[in-house]
Amino acid sequence: MKIKNLRWWVVALIALATIINYIDRQSLSVLWPDIAADLYPDKSADERKEIYAFISVVFVFSYAFGQAIFGKIFDWVGTRIGFALSIGIWSIATALHAFARGVVSFSIVRAILGVAEAGNWPGATKGNAEWFPTKERALAQGIFNSGAAIGGIISIPLIAFLTIYFSWKMIFIIVGLTGLLWLIPWLVLVKAPPKSHPWITDEEREYILSGQQNQDLNSDGEFDEGYNPTTATMLSHKQSWGVIIASAAIDPIWWLFVFWIPIYLSEVYGMDVKTIGIYGWVPYVGAMFGAWFGGLLAQNRLKAGWTVDATRKLTITLGCLIMLPTLLAMANPGSPVNAVLLMAVILFGFQTAIGNVQTLPSDFFGGKSVGTLAGLAGMAAKLGAVALTSLVPWLTAGGNYTPAFIIGAGLAVVAMASIWILCPKIEPLKPKN
Repeated sequence: MKIKNLRWWVVALIALATIINYIDRQSLSVLWPDIAADLYPDKSADERKEIYAFISVVFVFSYAFGQAIFGKIFDWVGTRIGFALSIGIWSIATALHAFARGVVSFSIVRAILGVAEAGNWPGATKGNAEWFPTKERALAQGIFNSGAAIGGIISIPLIAFLTIYFSWKMIFIIVGLTGLLWLIPWLVLVKAPPKSHPWITDEEREYILSGQQNQDLNSDGEFDEGYNPTTATMLSHKQSWGVIIASAAIDPIWWLFVFWIPIYLSEVYGMDVKTIGIYGWVPYVGAMFGAWFGGLLAQNRLKAGWTVDATRKLTITLGCLIMLPTLLAMANPGSPVNAVLLMAVILFGFQTAIGNVQTLPSDFFGGKSVGTLAGLAGMAAKLGAVALTSLVPWLTAGGNYTPAFIIGAGLAVVAMASIWILCPKIEPLKPKN
């Protein structure tokens, strides 16, 4: 049996896993008003926010180290088994939220969830490097990243709707079971990498392998394994630090909204869970279109003959420049409609940039090293998110979120600068003489 365009089926499954990933992680933020009222009836609003921030920091901190751990795991066991481990563990952890009764138990299950969910990102980057030629990678990454946005769009109204019929405990169990069901089509369809997959057509195999120009190390026109240095050697290249710093700077902007959109709408505009379900999905629509736009723009420029260097820098810079003034405008958004529309523009800019940042490991290194650099960059990104998330309760005391948005604008500048300064030319690297 042969399946045409098998690579697009693979990326569709990864995008679906990302949708499930975001429904799982967003469940806590959407349900938190109900959870807090149930478990902490005597706490003030600021005290409940501090508890939520602490649990969120535990999640992101675990997520940060999970990126590095699963980056190595994916390089060791491959994309197929790596994803099965990641989504299997995180789905069980999601269901276990139903049995949490306080800060300690929530922190434990969030830590397990964070480590396991982190595998989705280096796994997707590695899967992208395996299954797509260079010119299609930004689009494939955009499709995968749109899964995060679609997950955000779906999760907030879906969780709010489920609260009509189920308790917050049962919702966690239902969401956890969904991830386990994903394992069935994944293990059936993704039997092997494209080089040896029994269901891929000869034409698609040749198209993928011949288009992976960054893995032609000796420039002889034949596919090879590319430059796969040790971790220490990889970190001796300033380009690796450009990827790591850009990730550490830009990613906290995303998490600022992922964690705090429901809390922001509740605190600033007095919304309950059901009203949050009406407004809270809007920013993720911008994120979805940004993911598609960034991927299509990069693909269009590469097909037009632009270099990978010029294409990546254009798209990343454009995304950062979209975020910069809009983050500053969030200091005084006015009505809740204006607020969520501004958030949509910010997340549009973020997703325009991030897909191309995430393809950089595969632009610089061979397939056996992509997961490692993607994992290190992801770990740095989540540590940056830990820092900002830890500061949010202090920065936003009394409901004033302006300082947090100003910091976000500064981070967009840092991300842009790190690419231009530390990645003077984005092209396949070779061993140092």
